[in-house]
Formats: sequence, structure tokens, C-alpha cells
Amino acid sequence: MPLPSFHTASSDRDRAWSVARAAAYGSAIGAFAAMFRIFGPLHDGDGVPSVASVLEIFGAALGFALLCAGVAALRNFIARQLIWR
Repeated sequence: MPLPSFHTASSDRDRAWSVARAAAYGSAIGAFAAMFRIFGPLHDGDGVPSVASVLEIFGAALGFALLCAGVAALRNFIARQLIWR
């Protein structure tokens, strides 16, 4: 039984998600979130990035990339086992 979706394009239904693309999107989202946290409106710093700020951006980007890549791989595994038999 396929998972419900509002987007039902026939070419996209039976295609696996790209783990690399998910990791790239995840790293972009993580970097943006970390930069918003560091340079955002509630931050009272001087706006000059330090080594800790750069490491925080890198860590958030890496964390989100791994999270999104893991979810895409899990989705592909579940789809292969349950849906695409």
C-alpha cells in the first residue's frame, strides 16, 4: 500500500530519493539555521564571526546533512521492502 501524498506525479512515484541531494539540502538548511541563530535579531554580539561561530555553522550543517541523508536512506529502505515488491 503506497504512502498517502498530495503530490502524485507518475514519474516520481517509483523513484528512490537521492541521499546525496537530501544531504546537500540538509546542510544548506543547517547552515542557514546556524547563521540565523548567530547573526539573528535576538543576538547582541558585535556581528564579527569567531572561530566558535564558524564551528557552530559547520556542526549544524553537518548534523542536518546527516539527519536528512539518514531519513532519505530510511525512506528508500522502507519503500524497497514494503512498497516496491
